[in-house]
Amino acid sequence: MQKSLSKFMIIFIFVLMLSFPKLVFSGACEGLLLWFNSVLPTLLPFMILSNLLIKTHAADLLVRVTGPLFRHIFGISDYGTFAAVTGFLCGYPMGSKAASDLLMEGRISKQEAQYLLSFCNNASPIFIISYIVLQNLKQEALMVPALVILMASPVLASFLFRPFYRHYGSGAIRPSSPALRDSAYESGNIIDGCIMNGFEMITKVGGYIMLFSILITFAKAAFSPEGPVGCLLLSSMELTGGISLLCRSAFSSSETFFLCMVCTSFGGWCALAQTNCMISESGLSIKPYLIQKLVTALVTSLLCMIYLHFS
Repeated sequence: MQKSLSKFMIIFIFVLMLSFPKLVFSGACEGLLLWFNSVLPTLLPFMILSNLLIKTHAADLLVRVTGPLFRHIFGISDYGTFAAVTGFLCGYPMGSKAASDLLMEGRISKQEAQYLLSFCNNASPIFIISYIVLQNLKQEALMVPALVILMASPVLASFLFRPFYRHYGSGAIRPSSPALRDSAYESGNIIDGCIMNGFEMITKVGGYIMLFSILITFAKAAFSPEGPVGCLLLSSMELTGGISLLCRSAFSSSETFFLCMVCTSFGGWCALAQTNCMISESGLSIKPYLIQKLVTALVTSLLCMIYLHFS
């Protein structure tokens, strides 16, 4: 039944796109420009560098520094801290890619990778400061509150998720033995392999951004973005456009800040699709991740209400 419904949905979207080619063209152009101008130069260098750190074992030196700092906080292995730092600093979907890569390299266990996925895939501080606060909210005073709320939410949520991934409450999760496979890097130069993997991943991300931009274009034609229902629906689909839409809406400043924080914490459905793309080869499940992001968004909403109450 579910497969049949999915097939009918795909056919419906296909017919819809054939019927309204101008909307498809407009949405595709908008999505590809967003990918080319913002996402590509922002994420691709970090994807290539992350691959190089793992493949050349340079991450061994890095985790000696990050391990003692984060191992006991999150209950993870030294290599797990590499995924945590990458996810917190580099933004969606780098945390999921780092966790997936470490799992496929045999540096961490599947259990730990799934746990890392629950809290280490977040918006980057640069995105929060420059795009959300300065470009859209346009209130420099919100810089520190926004950073604290969005960085603290996944950390607090990790304490809720940890019991589901630890055996009988024992110590830090142990990594498994090294994996036997070495993917495309066996037959070629490591740098070439890292670059090609980075371009493959960033191209997939671009494809999802384009598809969601087309869906958003159709949604704008069906729902008025000026109304609260249409605004909330559209803002949940893709994070970058969603933040801009929320800040142009008729909500009050406190309501806008609250919705922007919750939307950023969740990441949007486009980020969810990108994350699923990053973990597809590793065997990690997207369903727990979706639930955990919703829980994290709930934690964010609670922190926001506390801040707004006392501010």
